[in-house]
Amino acid sequence: MEFQGIKNWDGLLDPLDDDLREEILRYGEFVEAAYCCFDFDMLSATYATCRYPTCTMLTHCGLGQSGYKVIKNLHATCAVQMPRWTERFPNLVSPRSSWIGYVAVCDDVDEIARLGRRDVVIAFRGTATCSEWLENLRATLTCLPDDMAPENSEPMVQSGLLSLYTSKNEGNPSLQDTIREEIGSILNTYSNESLSITVTGHSLGAALATLTAYDITTKFSDLPMVTVVSFGGPRVGNKSFRCQLEKNGIKVLRIVNSDDPITKVPGFVIDDVESQGAATLARLTSWLGKYMEDTQWVYAEVGKELKLSSKGNNVAKCHDLKTYLHLVNNFVSSSCPLGATAKKVVSKRKQRERKAVVV
Repeated sequence: MEFQGIKNWDGLLDPLDDDLREEILRYGEFVEAAYCCFDFDMLSATYATCRYPTCTMLTHCGLGQSGYKVIKNLHATCAVQMPRWTERFPNLVSPRSSWIGYVAVCDDVDEIARLGRRDVVIAFRGTATCSEWLENLRATLTCLPDDMAPENSEPMVQSGLLSLYTSKNEGNPSLQDTIREEIGSILNTYSNESLSITVTGHSLGAALATLTAYDITTKFSDLPMVTVVSFGGPRVGNKSFRCQLEKNGIKVLRIVNSDDPITKVPGFVIDDVESQGAATLARLTSWLGKYMEDTQWVYAEVGKELKLSSKGNNVAKCHDLKTYLHLVNNFVSSSCPLGATAKKVVSKRKQRERKAVVV
């Protein structure tokens, strides 16, 4: 469980441990599969749905030998009021519910033995539809509903994110309801086994992964270890949200490209400025923090950070998931960011894949 963050990845990130690198890349591939399966063609009758049935989904995405099987499709519903001008472009805003990821369970004996447990993966893609982009713009913080907020606590999260997670419409349950139901079923099915739950995603999907981990650890009292592996995620909630995440025992590993602006929004993180320690700056920070808090713009970073850099790339390239995976694959340490260790990791992964094919 060391790579799941049981010791907060101490001593594993800088320099980056090769085995941890491999695990990060492995979960990144599950996120890539969420993009691969999504129908991006707005002129298609199946726009915003999953292109493949669950039984062949991972095979179509090159993960047929991963040892996992998809057991549930996940959909998110946008509740944001659409601008009137969008009525002239119905393909941009329809449908309001779209496929956003999946739940997969490890069912391979050898992989279970390697991991030492049966792993459950919840994977989310990033923003893809116009409705989702509009939800992203709703960046002020909002209080969590009563069933997600413990007593004497005031956790708040981004308004648009919470809307995507909890909204439902006729014929489509909320993403929250679907995940809660599926996790409950998994806990019953594998009640006598050692489990882990890994929630992973990129961009919007990274934020959803963090909120999902928070929600299921609040809903279920008997959960196994829950880990978040996020790529290029925006901020999610306030300091109270972060404190509750930590209290719930959730381990969050944020892979961040320092040149990616998405990881620096929304809102402000006053803690970072206060740590500079100057008295005058502290007074200014206190005033600014109070103002921002009153206007619901003060966020807090969560978890442990693996900081990478892609200097020289344009903004779009900096945020691309493939860029993130490339950086992870090549990162050695903060003093030597790029190196030859990636070749060893790739070789190691290919050897395992060849072995799986032979078996």
